[in-house]
Amino acid sequence: MTRIAVTGGAGRLGRSLVAGLAASGHDLVSLDRALSDAPELADVEQIAIDLSDADATAQVLAETRADALIHLAAIAVPFSAPEDVIMRTNAGLAVSVLGGAVKAGIRRVVAASSPTVIGYGAPTGWVPERFPLDEDTPARPWNAYALSKLLIEQTIAMLARQTGDATRFAAFRPCYVIAPEEWAGALTQQGHTVRERLDDPALSAPAIFNYVDARDVARFADTLLQALPEIPNGETFFVAADDALAREPLADLVPRFYPGTERLAAVLTGTTSAFSNAKARRELGWRPAHSWRSELGETTATAASPAPDPARKDVLA
Repeated sequence: MTRIAVTGGAGRLGRSLVAGLAASGHDLVSLDRALSDAPELADVEQIAIDLSDADATAQVLAETRADALIHLAAIAVPFSAPEDVIMRTNAGLAVSVLGGAVKAGIRRVVAASSPTVIGYGAPTGWVPERFPLDEDTPARPWNAYALSKLLIEQTIAMLARQTGDATRFAAFRPCYVIAPEEWAGALTQQGHTVRERLDDPALSAPAIFNYVDARDVARFADTLLQALPEIPNGETFFVAADDALAREPLADLVPRFYPGTERLAAVLTGTTSAFSNAKARRELGWRPAHSWRSELGETTATAASPAPDPARKDVLA
């Protein structure tokens, strides 16, 4: 059993992640701005704290006697606050929490980044070097949210250079997170139901139709924490479903919403995700267990195959 501190444990992803890790037998403590009465946290230790206070954060983290930290706390939606507020908040939390974990002697530290760091949706247009998108896709953030998430990854790299292998770090980029209750009709983060996002491709197009079930993220986090001592320090992973949140082939959908990608998108097969989870499969042995088809009962559709591994150059020719 591992004692795990989770910042932002009362949030959408945080609740599912805490519940999943607790169900796996770990001892959890959630750190957030306020205590939550969410049922997922009913049996979890909670601490209300202003995580922007670096000294208080380091002290509380030391008092938790946690073996590992997962940092989720952030302004979680682009443009949901002024750009300067998003940047100041998310960057400050990264330095406060991740630096506080090092000061507290926590030896395994994981932080949530975002796929948005690669820059899709830029007002001036966006054409990647290739599909599928993966951890080697260049980062080209165009808004404060995406830049703040890239800064989280850079903060991990900075701290790894300070501590060497005494502390093991990793970052993960969860795709559009769908919580369990949202499969049953609760509104998703952008205010639509999952079925509405499927029925109208324009609603899922801004995220290039990516998604991941929150329970799969929890299982990924568990797998990653166990693997940290064995994998290279400071790695970054995409966490994506095998398929896209779409009923039409992505080779047709992506160019419709991202002009100039016709040739590149042609390598995408059916509704296989445009975001590769091959690195997580290869280095961690993780793969997602949930699909929108099974969750919504549309199992008659052809299931998507896992995204091609970009390490295989033949699939990109």
